[in-house]
Amino acid sequence: MAFEGLSEKLQSVFKKLKGKGVLTEADINEAMREVKLALLEADVNFKVVKDFVAAVKEKSLGQDVLESLTPGQQVIKIVHDELVALMGGASSKLTYSPKGFTIYMMVGLQGTGKTTTCGKLAAWLKKNGKKPMLAACDVQRPAAIDQLEIVGKGVDVPVFTMRDCKEPEKIAEAAAKEAELKGYNVLIVDTAGRLQIDEALMDELVRVKQRIRPHEILLVVDALTGQDAVNAASGFHEKLGVDGVIMTKLDGDSRGGAALSVKAVTGQPIKFIGVGEKSDALEQFHPDRMASRILGMGDMLSLIEKAQEAFDDKKAEELEKRMRKNQFTLEDFLDQFGQVKKMGGLGKMLEMMPGVNMKSVKAEDMERGEKEFLHMEAIIQSMTPEERKDPKILNASRRQRISKGCGLPVSQINSLIKRYEETKKLMKQINASPKKFSRMFRGR
Repeated sequence: MAFEGLSEKLQSVFKKLKGKGVLTEADINEAMREVKLALLEADVNFKVVKDFVAAVKEKSLGQDVLESLTPGQQVIKIVHDELVALMGGASSKLTYSPKGFTIYMMVGLQGTGKTTTCGKLAAWLKKNGKKPMLAACDVQRPAAIDQLEIVGKGVDVPVFTMRDCKEPEKIAEAAAKEAELKGYNVLIVDTAGRLQIDEALMDELVRVKQRIRPHEILLVVDALTGQDAVNAASGFHEKLGVDGVIMTKLDGDSRGGAALSVKAVTGQPIKFIGVGEKSDALEQFHPDRMASRILGMGDMLSLIEKAQEAFDDKKAEELEKRMRKNQFTLEDFLDQFGQVKKMGGLGKMLEMMPGVNMKSVKAEDMERGEKEFLHMEAIIQSMTPEERKDPKILNASRRQRISKGCGLPVSQINSLIKRYEETKKLMKQINASPKKFSRMFRGR
């Protein structure tokens, strides 16, 4: 999980502050020393750390903080606000050309996940009502065109190629004409990368930029490379001019220093973060929500958004009607597991819950919980439609048959039925309060 180490250390610092009724300058100095060490250990740029700590310290030593009833909480608020500012303040959204046809030029070094990110961005744009096309303009890396075609197929987005052409600017220009002609309103241009920034790479990218005049140039960087990602961002912006950063593999970087440094060092905002390998594992970057996660305050807005995306309104309406009549079935129970999966599983949900320290959640407990979900799914899927609708008919012989079908002992089937009955009982209680019920299932 991103910022795992930093989050744990900062929460430990602020726990001490909250435990004191009165704060002195010495208390603030000691806390800021620990914050500074925590940020440096998280691989945050040294100058960024220095400026951040100085700003927090100056505001924390104000009389309104030291003399307040809750000085510890005031300091935490200051740190939260400074973290938000450090990562760019307001969320920086993707912008579209007022002409109606938008070109995004994707740039970055080799190995950052640029080509797969092109596909993820295309999938995100489709979900948000756009009609994208991909353009294969990396003529340097072997099989780059093939890879983009595979990525495009995976998200059902067409890929423009000119395999015999070795001039990326010509390919990009032809792709733009083709996309407009066929009614696509977004073109995502995949360009070549290098192991490091060099003159040949920049010359090539500048030629592409001049030929197609992209609405935005998006730089893809790898969070796992830490300050190297920040240095790459500085280099690309200086020579090419970028409009935003997409940071990949943030879910695999427990330090998170690059995400905290890139805006302050380059002046360019992070627009998206990659949080997995699947085509939908690209999320808009919200500095305020990330700051809340780092400080252990959770991210309920993102959790609610994921729940709304996962839950089908029509199914919710049907489920509400059935539950009003106390007709909640095992089929409905199975649907609920599906919603949790769509939201990223138990781990993803826990990450966004306020006050949950993921380090205190044992990996074996998490694994056990995920395994239980899979087992319950297997049991229900081994039942006939009649059995799912009416579990009361599940006599001993039926349970034996289901046990053989899913490869799990009868005791686990009994446990599932018990859980189902408890859930049904709870739903009956909720049904006694229709307004509360409606809000729960419709997110209103």
